[in-house]
Formats: sequence, C-alpha cells, structure tokens
Amino acid sequence: MTDAPATLDALQTRLEDIRAGHSEMRLGKRSQRVLATLLDTPQQSAVSSISDLAQRLSVNASTLTRLAQRLGYGGFSELQEVFRRELTDGGRHFYSDLAAKLATDRQQGGGLERLARMGRQESANFSGLLARLDADTYQRCVEKLATAKRVRVHGQRQFASLASFLAYGLGMLRSEVSVLNPGNHGTADALAQMEPDDVLIAISCFPYTTNVVTTAQVAARHGINVIALTDGEHSPLAQVASETFHVPNDSLFFSNSMCAFMLLAQGLLSEVADTLGDKGLEALKQREKMIQELGAAL
Repeated sequence: MTDAPATLDALQTRLEDIRAGHSEMRLGKRSQRVLATLLDTPQQSAVSSISDLAQRLSVNASTLTRLAQRLGYGGFSELQEVFRRELTDGGRHFYSDLAAKLATDRQQGGGLERLARMGRQESANFSGLLARLDADTYQRCVEKLATAKRVRVHGQRQFASLASFLAYGLGMLRSEVSVLNPGNHGTADALAQMEPDDVLIAISCFPYTTNVVTTAQVAARHGINVIALTDGEHSPLAQVASETFHVPNDSLFFSNSMCAFMLLAQGLLSEVADTLGDKGLEALKQREKMIQELGAAL
C-alpha cells in the first residue's frame, strides 16, 4: 500500500501525480475534484465535520471516507488531521498564504473577472450558511438577545468591525448592549461586570484569536450564555458555547470572508427587532429624537 501523505504539500503533489498519470494510484474524476476542493479550502477542511464537508461538496460522507482510504489513511479523520496539524503549526502564515494564493489566482484573470469569482464564492458561502442553520437554535438566540439583562459582543482583528456592527445594531433596539471592552480598560474587568444568564457573543474563526477563545471559556464557566459565531464544530469556541452558528468563510480574499457572518448578523438583528415589536420601535424613536436634538445643538 502506498504511504499516506503526511503534509498538505505532499498531498498536493500526490494529486498532481495522479492527474499526470505519474502515480500507480488511480482516482476517478469526481474523487480528484473532491480532493482538489479540500486542498483549495484548507481551513474549512480542517474544522468542518465530515457531514458538513460532504454537503458542501455534494457527495456522500462515505465518499470522503473511501477517498481517505484510497490515499492510504485509516479513515477520513486521519486525512483531516493532516489539515488540522499543518494549519495549527503554520497558522502564523495564514494571511500571507492566502495572499500568495491570490497572486497565483491572477492567471485566471483579475479586475472584474476576479470580482465575479469572489461573488460566486460568496454566493456559495451564503447557501452553505442557510443550509447549516437550525431553526430552533436561531430562535433561541433571538430570544436571548432580546431578553437578556446584558449583551456583550467580543471579536478582535477583522471581527472587531463585526462586533461593533452587532453592538451598534442591537443597541438601537434595547439597552445594556456594547462591545465587551469598549474603553480598552481590560477584557477581564469588562467580563467581571457580567452576571450569569447575560449573553456574550463571541466571534472568531481560524486562525482563532486566543483572547476571544479564552474569554468565552471563562464566561461559560461563570454561567454566562455564550453564542459563538465561528467556522465549524471543531472550533474551540464551539466547544464552550451554549449556542453555535457554523459560518462558511471560504475566500478568494487575502483573509477569511466576512460576508456570510454579516448576513447572519443582519438576520439576527432583524428578528430581534421583530420580537421586541413596539418596545424596539420606541427605542428607535427615542434614539432618533436624541440625534435630532444633538444635531440642532451642534
């Protein structure tokens, strides 16, 4: 039996040899396509469940298992471990690796052609998000966001903007909402002001931000409801959250895609507004009145 590739580079070389007919191993066209897609989206291949990956690739989970075995692995979990190990070891190069991939993508056309490809990728992310959403989880989160005494949102790096958007939008509808550490006085101090049954929205995906993950872990231990917006069931946020949304973020961008995260955020805010009804409408009116008074004074 041929030895199973131990790295992603070796796995890529194996695929190229199979395609060129330089390998004793034979894979059908569909299996080659599946393997190529796994290699093109390593972060999703590392963190998604076999059922999620099978759905995204439009194959049966058994197809992924057989592919792994044909490549010399004991099962799909062994193949997936190659992705996890390599991404964990090389996470510090995540953004530069995506940028390098963007550069090699240039041969398929830049400008509007690249924008069109990005649009198709985001459309696939949207479809993947909607397929993964569970109606009961969605409604429970809406209820918590509408009724919890306090809601704090925690995201860093590129997700700081999404955290700010969520806090701003929810704060338009109700009180006691903010990003977790608005004054940068310290995450621990901000978390200490929360109580059991409050809600913390924690946002991160690979390569996971240590501060966000640790904050979610501490919050969960103290009875705070953690709602995770992350990239898969193997995410460290998913391990501690009371509710989790798995958001596809495959990207032709030089970082993780934000578009499906933004769609989910807008959907949750819209449902909270509907749930709050007149109370939410009154909060919006009060906000508008204050803006008008400030505008007149300034």
